[in-house]
Amino acid sequence: MKLILIGHSIGCYIALQILKRAPDLQVVHAFLLFPTIERLSESPKGRIATPLFCWFRYVLYATSYLVFKPCPEIIKSFLVRIILQRMNIKSEFSLVDLVQPFCLANAAYLGGQEMMQVVKRDDEVIKEHLPKLTFYYGKTDGWCPVKYYEDIKKDFPEGDIRLCEKGIPHAFVLHFSQEVACVVADWLNNNLSKI
Repeated sequence: MKLILIGHSIGCYIALQILKRAPDLQVVHAFLLFPTIERLSESPKGRIATPLFCWFRYVLYATSYLVFKPCPEIIKSFLVRIILQRMNIKSEFSLVDLVQPFCLANAAYLGGQEMMQVVKRDDEVIKEHLPKLTFYYGKTDGWCPVKYYEDIKKDFPEGDIRLCEKGIPHAFVLHFSQEVACVVADWLNNNLSKI
């Protein structure tokens, strides 16, 4: 079976790991959207998130437990609804579980692991699979800034490495999912004819 991988953010790091650790898979192409594949803790947002996730996460655990554990479900639901409205996000399912202490603790732990693990870009994997990789960086991305785009473009000038000209943010899934879906669909249509 032929596979096409589409990763966003840390999913791009995972896609590269799949290429590295599962060479028997028939991956014909990988689209890496706003790729956090290097220097995550050094990025503008990583410099803020790293101390929170790595050093202050126990404070986050204790605070979330003390605040949210005794909180009735109706109040949690109200808080989540208010936050989503302020962020102009519509949800089709209940997100009350997001404010459960164990969920916040797991998210903080995962974030800390990402900050510690995603350090050096895996140039060997990229070089080996470059013809089947498409990178898509954002112009205003605090997780993988334009400098990272410029660096990889310089190191792999023959690669399909693109900079988004549409002003789409890193967290495109919140408000720009349709626009990114159209971009990826166009790429897929172009690539499928070559496969």
